Amino acid sequence: MFRVIEKERQWRTDHGRLDGFDALKHAKPIIAVGADEPLGGERMKAAYYHGADGLGGIHSSLETSVLKAGQHPHHSSPSETWKHLFDLPPPGTLLTSTAASATHTDPPSATHNLFTPSSSPSHLEILHILDAEPPDTITLIAIGPLTTFATAAAHAPQTFLRAKELLVMGGAVEVPGNMTPVGEFNTIADAAAAARVFALTSPEPESTMPPFGEKVNLPAYPNTSVLGDRRLKVAMFPLDITTGHTLRRDEVYAKLKPLCDSASPLAEWVLAILDATFKKVESLHEGHEVGGNATYVSMHDPLCIWYAVTGETQADEWRMIEGEDIRIETVGQWTRGMCVVDRRDRKKGREGEEEVEGDMGDWLSWKKGNRVYRCVRTPGERALAGVLLDCVFGR
Repeated sequence: MFRVIEKERQWRTDHGRLDGFDALKHAKPIIAVGADEPLGGERMKAAYYHGADGLGGIHSSLETSVLKAGQHPHHSSPSETWKHLFDLPPPGTLLTSTAASATHTDPPSATHNLFTPSSSPSHLEILHILDAEPPDTITLIAIGPLTTFATAAAHAPQTFLRAKELLVMGGAVEVPGNMTPVGEFNTIADAAAAARVFALTSPEPESTMPPFGEKVNLPAYPNTSVLGDRRLKVAMFPLDITTGHTLRRDEVYAKLKPLCDSASPLAEWVLAILDATFKKVESLHEGHEVGGNATYVSMHDPLCIWYAVTGETQADEWRMIEGEDIRIETVGQWTRGMCVVDRRDRKKGREGEEEVEGDMGDWLSWKKGNRVYRCVRTPGERALAGVLLDCVFGR
C-alpha cells in the first residue's frame, strides 16, 4: 500500500493535483508485526473471500475491466520490498537492541519512507505508546481478531487500561454471523482473545474470562485489588450496524474510472481490489446481478474509522447502547465466537446483593458481567461511501 501511495503522490504532483495524505505526512506511522496464531483454536483464514494476499488475489493473475490479465503493475512481493525490514538481527551478533532498532527503522528508502518499521512485536509497541502518552488520549482500533490486544492486556493490564477506548469491528448480536450462523469472522477467529478483552470492561473481569480449559498461554488478570477501579471502554461495531453501510459498484466506477484513464496508480490498485471483491460477492450471495451496478460490499472496517474521526465532532448523529453485557462464547461446537446476551425478563440483582437465586453464570449480578458499548446509529448508511471515496481520492 505505501509503495502505491508513493507512486500516487508523484502522479498527483506531475498532474498538478493536490498531494493529499496530510495525516500521513503529519505523523509517520509505526508498523509492527502482530500475532501469527490465535490464542486458542485453529488459525482461520478468509482467503476464499479476500484472496491469498488479502487484496482480492490481485497480486497473482487478474482480469478486470481496467487491467489486462497478468501481474499487477503496482505490486512488488514482500520479499522484494519490505519483509526484511521487520527481521530481528541474527542471534549472537554484537548488535545491541539500540543498534538493531536503528538498523530497522531509519534508512531512507522508497519502500518505507512513509512509515517506520518496528522489529518489536505489535503488542509491545501498543504498550509503549500507551505508557508514553497521558491516560485517556489514545484510541485503539481493532479491525481484525483481538489476539494482539489480548496479548498486550495480559502483558501489562494496568498500562493497557490507560487507553481512552477500544473500537472493535466484530461480532453479531441480533443478526446472523458471516462465518457460521452465529459467528462473525473477527470474533470467531480468536474467540478466547475477544472474551479476554471484553472481560476488562467488567467490574469483576474474572466473571467473564474464558474457562480454564481453553488452551491459552496467557496469565489471568490480577485480582481487582491490584487491577484497580479503572476499566476498559470497548465500543463495538458488529455486523448489525456495519453491514448496511455499503459501497456500490457504480459509485466506485464513477469515481475511479476517470482517474484510471489518467493512470492514477492508487485508483488502478483500488479498482483491481474492488473488482475482485464485487465478483466474489456475486458468486457467494443471493440478490446480486453478475456485473450489475448495484452490486455492493459492506464497509465493516471503515465504519470504525469514521467513528474515530467524527464520533465527538458529530456526537449527536451517533448512538451507542451503553453498558451492555455481551459475552463471547469460546468453547461451543457450533457457537464459538457467538455474542451471547441475556434476553430473559429476569429482574437484575440490586446493588449490594451478593447473588440472585438461580442465577447460573452470574447474568443477573449487579457487579459481574461485561459492560460493552454497542453502536446502533450512525450519520447515515449511504453517507459513508461518498465520505470514504472523497477522503481517499479527493472531491
